[in-house]
Amino acid sequence: MEKVYEVPALRRAQDILDVLARAREPVRVSALREATGLSRSTLYLLLDSLQRQHWVEKHGDGYLIGVKLFELGNAYVRHDGYQSVFRALAAAFVSVHDEVVQLAALDGADIVYIAREDSRRPVRLVSDLGSRLPAHCSALGKALLATLSDAQLVELLPERLAAVTPRTITRRSALLRELKAVRETGQASEFEESAAGLACFASYVGQTAYGKRLAISTSIPAGRIDAKREKKIRLAIARMASQIGARFANA
Repeated sequence: MEKVYEVPALRRAQDILDVLARAREPVRVSALREATGLSRSTLYLLLDSLQRQHWVEKHGDGYLIGVKLFELGNAYVRHDGYQSVFRALAAAFVSVHDEVVQLAALDGADIVYIAREDSRRPVRLVSDLGSRLPAHCSALGKALLATLSDAQLVELLPERLAAVTPRTITRRSALLRELKAVRETGQASEFEESAAGLACFASYVGQTAYGKRLAISTSIPAGRIDAKREKKIRLAIARMASQIGARFANA
């Protein structure tokens, strides 16, 4: 096995940023020490360096993610040009169906939400931009995992999968059976597997020039969906995914 070398200072800085990224308000040094296990002197040195680079900002007696990381993160969505393609087609979907549309990329066994077009009516979502969700419990994740072979999935996923809600699939063998159906239909779905009260429908978009596997989905409160509307939504999402994928192919 190839030996992996890491720069300790970078790993420690990443540990700090991971804590701040999960926070919704400034995090005090004492909380950072507890979460990272870093000594006070090391923590202050790293925070000072990160603040000078505008990767973190100090507010009162706590720290938040800085504006420079926002700039750097936005470079990720510019690489393949999919942001503008998604926006145009998602806006058209929202104008007709008035439901949110989300775009996500596969990263290991997780999905990462990278774009979203909101509807005109509120819906409680877990898809804040940049947030992660285990792929096995989301329609987006199933659409993306279905592009991998069973051998790749066995290597990627444990036999027992984490339950996010009581309805999450927790056996890899059951997930593999569902992914087989996703490959056959080109459509993925989940009902309250990632969040109570939500039904989600997704389709695979394709792989960009730089290797990102992308899928789109919509999330709809269970009270706003019936068999007739579900069919329309599924077809609309599949059509949009095909249109985005075609634009990638012709780029």
